[in-house]
Amino acid sequence: MKTISLKSSTIHFGEIQELCFDGSVLIITDTQVAPLYLEFLKQKIQAHALFSLVIPSGESSKTLQSLEQILDFAFECGLDRHSTMIALGGGVISDLVGLASGLYMRGIAFCNIPTTLLAQVDASVGGKCGINTQKGKNLIGLFHHPRQVFISDIFLKTLSERELHAGIAEVIKMAICFSPALFEQLFDSQWVRNNLLEIIYQSISIKAQVVSKDERECNLRSALNYGHTFGHAIEKEQNFQHFLHGEAVSIGMVMANALSARITGFQESERIITLLQTYNLPTTYQIQNLSAFYQSLFLDKKTQNKQIKFILPLKIGSFDFFYPSTQEIQSILSEFSK
Repeated sequence: MKTISLKSSTIHFGEIQELCFDGSVLIITDTQVAPLYLEFLKQKIQAHALFSLVIPSGESSKTLQSLEQILDFAFECGLDRHSTMIALGGGVISDLVGLASGLYMRGIAFCNIPTTLLAQVDASVGGKCGINTQKGKNLIGLFHHPRQVFISDIFLKTLSERELHAGIAEVIKMAICFSPALFEQLFDSQWVRNNLLEIIYQSISIKAQVVSKDERECNLRSALNYGHTFGHAIEKEQNFQHFLHGEAVSIGMVMANALSARITGFQESERIITLLQTYNLPTTYQIQNLSAFYQSLFLDKKTQNKQIKFILPLKIGSFDFFYPSTQEIQSILSEFSK
């Protein structure tokens, strides 16, 4: 079994073996994943006591109310500081459980068992945990790393094509910023489909190297947010309903590329659009409210002194950080509001 080790986490790839815990364990999952995999996971766990909580699936559960529900249930179960929470699900569950475990009794251990491709290549690694508010996405949160992450392709067998492709969007994001070789591989969609675990391993290897150099996203790690500044604004404008996260990031990358072409002369925009469309990812968007959309960009966590920090590609495998002018940003937004 392959593993990748970070300072705070060990990531395991392959079949999930028996998991042994000295203390109590609380599994948190959602209504979509529970019927498929909750009993499967329970049979793998040896613990002092084992509990489970199922919450509604979807981005609408990534709220203070869901966080409070998890914490209340943990107290009812009598979890102590030697207990462990396990996140079994996609990015929403990963973020919620990471945050809840980081807050409970000032922090207890948690393990991540991501069940979507997007969560496997992105949310499961790096310790970023958060919930949404009416102001924007992931604005309340903390850094709390999982002790263990278990990556298995068994969970991907029940994913829809749409969910798989949304996960590929995050792989494309990392390839554009860090790996020309991976970028070229991704054009062979059949090879990717037949070698998903290898693609996940390559993606997490890239992310692990970045996180190990910049754990708290002070500089280099913010490159992993390429496409997200625009993407989060799109999700907010759609009330987190219309697009999967990876789909919004896909459009966000197209918008970021247009901004880079204007500022740096970036010339790979069309190739990237071709690659995104290979996986049926959206590459067009019509902004509904130009002023509100622009203002929502300032809620991005990379913003500093009322300047929006963008990660823009220079070529495949290379990027830089920019603080575009209001005029430069609004000219791009106007192209996506016609």
